[in-house]
Amino acid sequence: MASTKGLEIKTKIEDMIVYGNICLKEFPKHERYALASEIRTCMYRILGICVEANHKHYKKTTLTELDIELDKLRSYIRLSANPDLKYLSVERYGKWAEKVNEVGRMLGGWIQSEMGLK
Repeated sequence: MASTKGLEIKTKIEDMIVYGNICLKEFPKHERYALASEIRTCMYRILGICVEANHKHYKKTTLTELDIELDKLRSYIRLSANPDLKYLSVERYGKWAEKVNEVGRMLGGWIQSEMGLK
């Protein structure tokens, strides 16, 4: 059974992936198969875990796994925007980070509702 929360967050994750892939096209060629590939894999893993969580009855461990993967993505994106590397412009970093943070806020609400904290 698909929950409304799961469907909303899934849409936001898909939006984040679309924007992220646009940003990844601008990475230098030598990073397309390293950091860019890792970021892409992480984003698709986040989407996959979201779909899994949406179908499970007990979601706590799956949502925790999703939270961990989202934190990894934040770290990778932050690294890409590092002033020494400059793979991402400040504007692109800001917009992408906002999309990731929006997914994070929705995930936090989903976790709280599953744990009965609301």
